[in-house]
Amino acid sequence: MEVYLDNSATTRVFPKVAELMTQIMCVDYGNPSSLHTKGVAAEQYLRYASQTLARILKVGEKELIFTSGGTESDNLALIGTAFANHRRGRHIITTQIEHPAILQTCAYLESCGFRVTYLPVDGSGRVRPGDLQRAMSPDTVLVSVMHTNNEIGSVQPIAEIGALIKRMNPGTLFHVDAVQGFGKERIYPKRMNVDMMSVSGHKIHGPKGVGFLYVNEKVKLQSILFGGGQQRGMRSGTENVPGIAGLAKAAELMYAHLDEDRRRLMYLKNLFVEEACKIEGVSPNGLLNGSVEGTAPHVISLSIAGVRSEVMLHALEERGIYVSAGSACSARKPQPSATLKAIGVDKDLLSSTLRFSTSIFTTEEEIHYTLSQMYDMIPMLRRYTRK
Repeated sequence: MEVYLDNSATTRVFPKVAELMTQIMCVDYGNPSSLHTKGVAAEQYLRYASQTLARILKVGEKELIFTSGGTESDNLALIGTAFANHRRGRHIITTQIEHPAILQTCAYLESCGFRVTYLPVDGSGRVRPGDLQRAMSPDTVLVSVMHTNNEIGSVQPIAEIGALIKRMNPGTLFHVDAVQGFGKERIYPKRMNVDMMSVSGHKIHGPKGVGFLYVNEKVKLQSILFGGGQQRGMRSGTENVPGIAGLAKAAELMYAHLDEDRRRLMYLKNLFVEEACKIEGVSPNGLLNGSVEGTAPHVISLSIAGVRSEVMLHALEERGIYVSAGSACSARKPQPSATLKAIGVDKDLLSSTLRFSTSIFTTEEEIHYTLSQMYDMIPMLRRYTRK
């Protein structure tokens, strides 16, 4: 049996998405800036995408900027906001458990003279609103907090944070990296006081290399790409029409049965955590008050005492089970996870933690198969390690 449990890294594309993209690449392949009928046909796909995503988020179509994915969206949000609004302030707030696309961009902005505060999180991986309140100052121009953590599945109280920011300083902009949350939760930026939000297609059974940034129409943002002036000059370059349409189709499919899919994924997560933790030395990370409720339905982080992550990962792979030792964006780097350190995971467990991430295609049979293999191999791997 093959079991793919690395969906936080990337997902299998919906067949309907692949079909739509093939149609665009092979038949309706015109440049959307061209004035002939091929160009008009391509432009209509962009309109379909904008209308679909705007309807899901309850925002305006012109408030969406299509990008190459989450990393570009994060860069545009942070750099574009900081540069465009630097006269209002040069202080930025984020958290210690953000994706590298945020943390590395903040490091760059620090080199440009901005001051960045990195908020700690509690043991479940959530920001304490009180810490944010104390960090806010009159020159805080931007706060960036991820919706769902990609390693441990903690979900931030975005609406509460947004309300706090606007109450303390209405001029401070609020950006949310929703790459792991979009498609798994109902997110309405305007209701949550979110000014900008990043999304990526390949996390929701859409194509790689495409995403979007929601930008409230009132936000002052400076472009970081220059050229032909596409997308109202905010993101020059010929639009990735098949990718953009594929992203919209994937979002449409994800939200068609969202509540039902969430309930099933939460059931599978609860089952997996409960049964896995019956194995001696296995402990979960990122739970909220000891429960999976209030966490992301698709991300499961387990620390396995006495077995190194890489050893366990490859042992599972030999049995057809694919998981991750952490964020796929940084898994090849040897340093311990900043997220696990931030939530206080024991030093001995930092290199013994795996991430299992499900999707709407994951079955209960696959979960039971994975558990059975873990029951069998963990005691064996510990004996081997001791030798």
